[in-house]
Amino acid sequence: MRIIRTIDDVEAGLVGLVMLDARLEHVIDKAGPVPLRRTDPGYRGLANIIVSQMVSKASAAAIWKRMEGSLGEISAAAVLSLEDDDCRQFGLSRAKADTLRRVAAATVAGEIDLDGICDIEAAAAIHELTAIKGVGRWTAEVYLLFCAGHPDVFPAGDVALQNAIGHALGFELRPSASEVDSLATTWSPWRSVAARLFWAYYAREMRRDALPVTS
Repeated sequence: MRIIRTIDDVEAGLVGLVMLDARLEHVIDKAGPVPLRRTDPGYRGLANIIVSQMVSKASAAAIWKRMEGSLGEISAAAVLSLEDDDCRQFGLSRAKADTLRRVAAATVAGEIDLDGICDIEAAAAIHELTAIKGVGRWTAEVYLLFCAGHPDVFPAGDVALQNAIGHALGFELRPSASEVDSLATTWSPWRSVAARLFWAYYAREMRRDALPVTS
């Protein structure tokens, strides 16, 4: 398994994708530069994904800034020290605060290794992550994609990806998650690079914020 660590890995993936699906050459031309967007694995990386889910990019950044201002280093131990009032002042919903605490508790207890999970097969890693209440499949997939650098993960439930694929490949209607999941099998073992490509296409061609969002 080739971990996506550098922009050279992304470029290699783009070459591989065109060999798998010639239609993607046109998408690559339209998308412009496809960014790496890697974040270090660990509690902080997963917490940032949880905070960012289902809110605007600006709102997520504001919440994260308030958390950093209060906690300094955002770690599992630091989050477990928070009171409910602290979470409300940050702008966290009750559901997100509870999920952050559950992940923190599992991390501190050694029930999950957010660094080591990067080295196991994607399906097994997703199973471990989603065993924590509040961590859904999309959250797990985005963690593996951006924090673990897994090369072959495609968040089919992401609305931006659905819209980008529909637009780029000429669908009359936005494809469903199941349709996208089926289509993405063509792009294995480079599905994570395909996801980056379609987010870049979404940002450039559809003039929309490319922050991942789930349906």
